[in-house]
Amino acid sequence: MIPASLTGSDLTATVDAIARVQRPDGSIPWYAGGQVDPWNHVEAAMALDVGGRHDEASRAYDWLVRMQRADGSWHAAYRDGAVIDATLDTNLCAYLGTGLWLHQQCGAPDPEVRSIFACLERALGFVLSLQGDDGTVWWACDAAGRPWRRGLVTGSSCVHLSLACAARIADTIGIPHPEWEVARRRLGWALRTAPGSFQDKRRWAMDWYYPVLGGVISGSQAHARIASRWDDFVVPGRGVRCVSDRPWVTAAETCELALALVRCDDRDRAVELLEWAQHLRGDDAAYWTGANFTDGCIFPPDEQPTWTTAAVVLAADAISGGLVATVLDATR
Repeated sequence: MIPASLTGSDLTATVDAIARVQRPDGSIPWYAGGQVDPWNHVEAAMALDVGGRHDEASRAYDWLVRMQRADGSWHAAYRDGAVIDATLDTNLCAYLGTGLWLHQQCGAPDPEVRSIFACLERALGFVLSLQGDDGTVWWACDAAGRPWRRGLVTGSSCVHLSLACAARIADTIGIPHPEWEVARRRLGWALRTAPGSFQDKRRWAMDWYYPVLGGVISGSQAHARIASRWDDFVVPGRGVRCVSDRPWVTAAETCELALALVRCDDRDRAVELLEWAQHLRGDDAAYWTGANFTDGCIFPPDEQPTWTTAAVVLAADAISGGLVATVLDATR
C-alpha cells in the first residue's frame, strides 16, 4: 500500500522522468548536463528496473562494464565520459551488487547477469582489498592507490548490503564466493563493535538509519536505533532532515528512512514518510532534492537529481511488497 496521493500512473511518470535524463551511452547523470557517479547511477538503474524499463537498466549496467578500471574500481564522478573526481570510493564500487541482484530479480537474462557478474567480481575484489584487519572497509583511496584508513558508517552499511546481495547472485548462478559472506560478517562486526574505526558523522541522518537499512542490525536493536534519534531528524509532516542541526528536509533521506522502516516491518510509518515526501514532487514528476521546512523554500532551487527521484520509486515498491523488499531481505 502506498499513499493515496501517489498513484501507479504517478510512479510511471516519475520513472519516465529518470529515463529522460539517461544519456545515449547508458549513463545516468544527476540531471541533464550533470555528473555521473557509480552509486547514484545504480540507484537510478534500479528505479528503471522497478518501473519496467529493463532495456534502459541494461544499458546503464553496460555503461558500468565499459567504464570499469583494470583494478575493478570506478572513479567517483564523470561528466561526458571524462573523469572529474578521481577518488576510488569503496561504497560506490560495491553498490553494483545491490543493483545486479534487483536486475536479476526483475528478469534479466542469465547471459547478461553472468556478464555483469564478472564485472562485479572485479569490483568486489577492489573493495575487499581495502578491508582492514578489524573488518572495517576503508572509505576510499586516491587514484594512486593510497587509502584513507577510516570507514564511513553509511557507506560501510551499504557495502554490507551489497555483499549480501552479491552472495545471493553468486549462489543462484553457481559461482560461489564464500569470502564475500565472511567479509560481510567481519564488516558487520566492526560496525557494531568498533565505532572508533569510523568517522564521526552523527549529525547526518544517514549514519543513524543506514545500519538498519543495510541489515547491520535488526530486530529489537533496529527498532531501538530508529527510536533513539527519531525526534532529532524527523520533522512531522515534512520529512527527514539531512543533518540534525539544519532546517532542511530531503526527499532521499525521507524515502531511505522509509526503506529502513520496511526492514523493521513498520510499513505504516513508512507510508507516512513517503506521503510527506510528496511536497517535493515537481510538475514534471521528478523530485526536488529538499526544502527548508521553516519557510518551504526549495533548496537547491534548480536540482531534481535522478537519485532523489529514484529513492521515491524504490520506497514505494518496497512498501508495496515488491522486489525492492527482496533486496532488503538479502541480509536476513
